[in-house]
Amino acid sequence: MLCWHDCFQGIVSFGFYLMKLILAVIQPTKLDAVRQALSRIGVTRFTVCDAMGFARQRGQTESYRGAEYRTNLLRKVELEIAVNDDFVERTLECLEQVARTGPEGNIGDGKILVLPMEDAVQISDSQQGPGAV
Repeated sequence: MLCWHDCFQGIVSFGFYLMKLILAVIQPTKLDAVRQALSRIGVTRFTVCDAMGFARQRGQTESYRGAEYRTNLLRKVELEIAVNDDFVERTLECLEQVARTGPEGNIGDGKILVLPMEDAVQISDSQQGPGAV
């Protein structure tokens, strides 16, 4: 008799993933609003990391004690969110709406990446697969 874990492994081996890892790089000032919005849609578990980035903004000109200097890397915040497939679309929509500055958005608002996630293991009770997310 096959158990859920065996069926899950079969699905993964055919290239279908039941979970996704969403990496969202956003402005630090948007973190609290994004956290609250994600909580409202039922996404309550994620990791927050400080990040530095360089993209189309090309850094900023700063002034320190009268001397001007250019910063090449800008401070960002990276969210690592593991979700089951049924939460992917609503999580993406939430991130896009809340992390955007203004109705049109601006350069430097961030980036969202969605990656397939093969497996997850909850350390406390060894639960594995979509139930661990």
